[in-house]
Amino acid sequence: MQHEQGHHGHDSHRASTSPSKHERHDKHAGHNPEIFKRRFFICLVLTLPVLYYDPAFQGWFGYEAVQFPGSNWVGSFLSIIIYFYGGWVFLKGAWYELRSKVGMMTLIALAITVAFVYSLAITFLRLGGQSFYWELVTLVDIMLLGHWIEMASVQGASRALEHLANLVPDIAHRLVQGRIEDVPVGELQQGDLILIRPGEQIPIDGEVEEGASSVNEAFLTGESRPVTKQFGDEVVAGAVNAEGALTVKVTRTGEQTTLNQIMRLVEEAQSSRSRFQALADQIAYWLTLIAIGVGTLTFVVWFGLNAGLVFAIERAVTVLVIACPHALGLAIPLVIVNATGLSAKHGILVRRREAFERARKIKAIAFDKTGTLTEGRFGVQRIYTEGMDELEALSIAAALEALSEHPLAQAVVQEAEIRQLSLPKARDFQAVAGKGVEGSVNGKRYRVGRPEWAQELNLAFSAKLQTGLENIESRGESAIALLDDERLIALFGLADKVREQARTAVQRLQEMQVQVVMITGDAEAVAKTVAEDLGIDRYYARVLPQDKAAIVRKLKASQPTAFVGDGINDAPALFESDLGLAIGAGTNVAIESADLVLIKSNPLDAAYALKLSKATYDKMLQNLLWATGYNVIGIPLAAGVAYPLGILLPPALAAVFMSVSTVVVSINAMLLRRVQLS
Repeated sequence: MQHEQGHHGHDSHRASTSPSKHERHDKHAGHNPEIFKRRFFICLVLTLPVLYYDPAFQGWFGYEAVQFPGSNWVGSFLSIIIYFYGGWVFLKGAWYELRSKVGMMTLIALAITVAFVYSLAITFLRLGGQSFYWELVTLVDIMLLGHWIEMASVQGASRALEHLANLVPDIAHRLVQGRIEDVPVGELQQGDLILIRPGEQIPIDGEVEEGASSVNEAFLTGESRPVTKQFGDEVVAGAVNAEGALTVKVTRTGEQTTLNQIMRLVEEAQSSRSRFQALADQIAYWLTLIAIGVGTLTFVVWFGLNAGLVFAIERAVTVLVIACPHALGLAIPLVIVNATGLSAKHGILVRRREAFERARKIKAIAFDKTGTLTEGRFGVQRIYTEGMDELEALSIAAALEALSEHPLAQAVVQEAEIRQLSLPKARDFQAVAGKGVEGSVNGKRYRVGRPEWAQELNLAFSAKLQTGLENIESRGESAIALLDDERLIALFGLADKVREQARTAVQRLQEMQVQVVMITGDAEAVAKTVAEDLGIDRYYARVLPQDKAAIVRKLKASQPTAFVGDGINDAPALFESDLGLAIGAGTNVAIESADLVLIKSNPLDAAYALKLSKATYDKMLQNLLWATGYNVIGIPLAAGVAYPLGILLPPALAAVFMSVSTVVVSINAMLLRRVQLS
């Protein structure tokens, strides 16, 4: 087994502050799905008469449109309305893009403007040739429909944020000198007592002072099963109280509440820059330039070959239409929305998208032990007895320890509860400083405390129990002894309990070819025991909090390394790692150094995060390849290279093909939901 001792004296420094936010122009600035939805349906209604009166449609479908004075102007008149009303968002977007960097809006605006101006020239200047009215209006319709779908998808994450904001009630019932007064939540101060009635939502973070109930914290942990709350337990804003009334002391207000911290993390994730989104925008920029260049060249070539002005313009417009990088605009945001939703479902908050995408490269993952791989509280690991049944020894010890407030004593009591033992009554109880406790149980005097107490009292200490004590100490566990007036009866080995999910997490990560490392400040014996229990080959013991970052630096020098810690003492190590995953511990989510926050404090979620990251990367790559790759065939066809073979792509059909590519990347992004993370 490979293990290493931590070294003292290393300083860890934070190399920089959190990544700066990249300012960028949003092609949908000031837009919402309703704008595109409303304009799409109005333009769709106006499009029907244009199609009905178009000569090409009459010839294709063999009918003659109803004539009335001015019926010849229906197509041009409605097309003008559709161009300015439906196309205005694209024209305005192109104007903003031209002042910064050309992109999708520029290409759409150019395509509909060329078709519009040329059609007007045919109609009003009598140039001869065929107008593009029906191609123009259907292109605007398809573009509006596509952008409506895109905006609705991308803003889904924002709705989740609004939902979080709506979780907190506006009014709280404050208790003042036995009276209840309803006050705005914003007026509450730390230390105030508030009443939460059955069925009400909890308005603010606090600690239960009185009462018992079960509370639904599904919004925070994803776990729908209610959590029992009683004196001393923590409750969080947004959770729903069930059957009992609770008196709660306010512990956090304003921006410090768990819900506000989560909302801030979600906002940061939404505004953070995705490396793939930046790549998609860059590709859209070059695709726009290529489309304009190829469209211009297409016009020049066909016009130069005497194919006619109408044909040359039609080919140029078709190139502009099919090259619209609409699929690119949707390819990455849809994957991100689905990945974020899956992450939240598993209790993983993504703070930095770029780091989440980078997680696929992780080859080693280092876990802090206490509170991460273990529960951070003691539990009975083993019991040795001499001359008494194990359950009887446990019930007698628990009867005495139930009257003690020591953490180790509570572990013994909890073990008795787990085994559903009925505890006898303890009498004449008293605590003996530095030794333990003593009292009468079932009419006989017993002591529970340090094993050394038996030696000091010269009590009999059997060879079996001596061996048991040595075994407990070799594992780095704490020993509690049960004595009567004559001998040592039982020994209880207590240790920090390993999380049930930790074993599965280590196994999953190793199956993914990720090396698991444990870092702990505990003694060598404790570290070795936990590492063996979990199947971890490499661990570091006796590591001071400030030295964790140095170890992570050493690990990542040889391979990309993630670090999982509780975020309190582990901030330098979280920051130093290639990917920092903070254990949320229920409410401790405001962790500035982490890239991801595991709200449910479940180490298995670290394996989920790495697997989801890999699947997300694959989907983004597939979408980018498809959204750009189809242009390799589409643009030459649009330019008319297959015309000698009798294949000609009209502008409206080019718009349909372009929209199909959008549907393909959308469906592919949705398939991310089928990834099996468990």
